[in-house]
Amino acid sequence: MAGGPGLAPGSGMRRLLAIGFVWLCCAGAWAILGSTLAFRSGSVTGSLGAEVRALWGPPLVQNPPSAVGRERHKVRVSEQKFDEKEKRYFKVEREDAVETKRPLVLDRTDVDVALSLEQRRKGLLWFPTYGVSFQGRYALRNDSAEERRAHVAFPIEPGVTYDGFTVSDARGAPIEVAFEEVGSASRGNATFARTLAPGEAVAFTVAYRARGTERWSYGTAGEGLGPEKGRARSFRLTVTTDFDAVDFPAGSLSTSEHGPAGGGWRGTWRFDQIVGTKAIGVVLPERLNPGPLAAKLTFFAPVSLLFFFFVTGMLLAARGRSIHPVNYFLLSCAFFAFHLLFAYLIDHVAIGPAFAAASVVSVALVVSYARLFVGGRTALLLVGLPQLVYLVLFSFTFFWSGYTGLAITIGAILTLFVIMQLTGRTDWARGS
Repeated sequence: MAGGPGLAPGSGMRRLLAIGFVWLCCAGAWAILGSTLAFRSGSVTGSLGAEVRALWGPPLVQNPPSAVGRERHKVRVSEQKFDEKEKRYFKVEREDAVETKRPLVLDRTDVDVALSLEQRRKGLLWFPTYGVSFQGRYALRNDSAEERRAHVAFPIEPGVTYDGFTVSDARGAPIEVAFEEVGSASRGNATFARTLAPGEAVAFTVAYRARGTERWSYGTAGEGLGPEKGRARSFRLTVTTDFDAVDFPAGSLSTSEHGPAGGGWRGTWRFDQIVGTKAIGVVLPERLNPGPLAAKLTFFAPVSLLFFFFVTGMLLAARGRSIHPVNYFLLSCAFFAFHLLFAYLIDHVAIGPAFAAASVVSVALVVSYARLFVGGRTALLLVGLPQLVYLVLFSFTFFWSGYTGLAITIGAILTLFVIMQLTGRTDWARGS
């Protein structure tokens, strides 16, 4: 069918305009489908995220304990009074009881944390959730030269459910604590009190299990790892995970040492004495979300179709063959079938099987249709193979986070090289 059915000689420009119109129409259809997918994913992110956090808790932040030492002592106060009878002022001295407060120094921090990851899916989105096992051994010291009544507070975060929460002393005996403001919008505390002699330290251990989402942090950015301007002495914190794809929040402290451990990861932060406002954090790995992935593939589809039109048209023209714009339109519809089927399969099956099924259906549509007007071998090599490369393989590069642009660029350069080599000896003027 050289020259294409129904096309008069000299109609090359009209053919290109018609093919361009087909491409624009398909690009518009993909824009609508991509916007729909982006809306479906984006509009539910907030509500689904809130549901997951309601079930598993918010991103968990564990802040360091603090203690305020209170002491009462007497001070001599003098004041002037006016004697009405003698019409003169006179000085009166007395002793008043005064209470002073001073924060205790966080003398030792020795914390072990274990994180276990569980990915949970809601709608078109995956959310990283985790269980955390926490054990922290602390010592807060009275640096003053006076005996002080120390009120120790261990922070309790709102919205977090703690299981097996215990506080024990240096001998392992349980310490009775009072819980303040737990469940409120603001941070609460588990508190207890001890009387400390000058230079004496109160040592205690806190242990619990809890659940959270997205990330785990120790300390808050802007506050640091200790109660007194972020100061903490003899600090060690070790995090062990059952996953190895560990990342860290921007602006957080880097590990002192880290590496693989039993199929997961272990990292340790160790400081002799730290003063600063940075925190420690671990970001949990996220699974590839089907909704945003489908939207990306759909928005990129016009580029894939443009490559397909260019390669198929050049290869057919080099063999002295061409196809009608209507054929291009129906081939484009088969391309569109890939994204439409993938977009709605991911609601029901995993990403991999959905991608494979959509690819097989689309390629089968293209090859079975093209064989009717260019023949089976040509349909397979000059139509089906370009579709496999520029639709399926180009779309597959979106699974390689961070390498998609490079992979497509290399593919485009290789495409240009192959087309130049295959058509370099073609006498284009002969067909004009």
